[in-house]
Amino acid sequence: MQYPMFVLVMLTFFVGILTIRARIISIVKRQISMKFYQLMEGSDVPEAITKTTRCFNNLFEVPVLFYVSATLQLALAIEDPLSIILAWVFVGFRVTQASIHLSYNNVYHRLICFWLGFFTVVGLWINLMFLL
Repeated sequence: MQYPMFVLVMLTFFVGILTIRARIISIVKRQISMKFYQLMEGSDVPEAITKTTRCFNNLFEVPVLFYVSATLQLALAIEDPLSIILAWVFVGFRVTQASIHLSYNNVYHRLICFWLGFFTVVGLWINLMFLL
């Protein structure tokens, strides 16, 4: 279970670095003022800032439910093949969703990945309840 968790953490770090990079570039190119970042409010925000920031924030929403389930399984020494499969499926959907978000950003494709990942986490929790 620790390997899917590690991959998701690395994805979060990677998107975080992209977010910081986009912000620095936007300031250096004078596309946006430093004041914007005080409250994250303003107009004419570069697309790269919006996309990377929202993608980064998304990695702290539903994945929290994944991390809790995975941590419980590790702490309780539960080794279940179905849980491992569901964990990797969830991480796959999150990687795909982030890739879509940061590239061509098709809302329907992102939505499909989101809901499939969401129901995968629901499956993880249901499975965990049966294992306890």
